[in-house]
Amino acid sequence: MTEKEVYDLLVETGAIMTGHFLLTSLQHSPHYIEKFRVLEHPKYTEKLCQAMAEHFKDAQIETVVGPMTGGIILAHETGKALGTRAIFTERVEGKMTFRRGFTLHEGERVLIVEDVVTTGGSIREVIDVVKEFGGVPVAVSMLVDRSGGKATFGDVPAFALLHMDVEIFKPENCPLCAAGVPLTKRGSTGK
Repeated sequence: MTEKEVYDLLVETGAIMTGHFLLTSLQHSPHYIEKFRVLEHPKYTEKLCQAMAEHFKDAQIETVVGPMTGGIILAHETGKALGTRAIFTERVEGKMTFRRGFTLHEGERVLIVEDVVTTGGSIREVIDVVKEFGGVPVAVSMLVDRSGGKATFGDVPAFALLHMDVEIFKPENCPLCAAGVPLTKRGSTGK
């Protein structure tokens, strides 16, 4: 899939939104990507994950890992396309970890997948968990990198189906707040 095809699909499904949004990072943005608008369509999710898998088909990936929640769906579909297993991390008392009996063997080659990346903080936590469990983070694959390329993962290379340079603001410096534009919470804490 080309970036334009990915962008058009996100627009078609209503995943790309405009307004004044509170992000998971607690920063504000005039744009929000509601990934579940596209992920609620299995045929689109499969197509997007096949595109991610295609990029890593020769990387000898053994396991695909995604963070809860959207990353679970992407890990499953990307793992299916690669013919690997798929597991996920989740937070326990604020710390990212594996649960449910998930583990990695020493040297296991892992592809980490994520839906929308703004700062990359969650992905860096997943990388740490993979290393802690003896795995080798081969690469990160993102549905959307909305950081404008600012989110980096040390020596772990990253690939995104769509790159966007979306403005983000600290609440105290947000021009949307200053203009009195109502703030909208989305995702797991909002609508």
